[in-house]
Amino acid sequence: MNQALPFTTQTEPDGVLMFPAASKLSADGVRSFRDGVGLLESGQARAAAAAFSRVIESSPSFAEAHTCLGAAYAMASRIYPAFDHLERAVELEPHSFTAHFLLAQLNFKLRIPQKGYQQAEQALRCATSREQRKMVGRLLQQERQREQNGIARPWFNRPFRTSLLLVAGSGMAAALVALIVHLQ
Repeated sequence: MNQALPFTTQTEPDGVLMFPAASKLSADGVRSFRDGVGLLESGQARAAAAAFSRVIESSPSFAEAHTCLGAAYAMASRIYPAFDHLERAVELEPHSFTAHFLLAQLNFKLRIPQKGYQQAEQALRCATSREQRKMVGRLLQQERQREQNGIARPWFNRPFRTSLLLVAGSGMAAALVALIVHLQ
């Protein structure tokens, strides 16, 4: 997740951080969130994760903190917590471009293309600007190029065909009969 983060922090002229649902956070929560974003942007993922965890402790339904904590965990190579928090962010805010985009990016990096494509499609639906649509387009282009240059990956979500199951079952039955006959 070396790319620039797909969100930016906006500040009012007096330097106060602006983001949706700011009223849900205490002054300490706003300070921790601001610190976490700064740490995340400077590449200090573990310190950022600690800051975002403090925000979530005080405001567990704040989707932006879950999104940022998921990004911090992904940058720190803590994959399962990253997935958990990004998925929680999507539950809390289903129209979050950033959460869907980061989930798509993480799935592609982990070679889970189907989920990556699903999340990228959701991110496109949530995109509100041309730049966001371009970001998803670049991500999809990189994944398609990776698929063309790489080894074909098996898709394990398709059920086995009946004929294949019959052949495999017959082979197992024949091996079992041969074993029983051999033991007698």
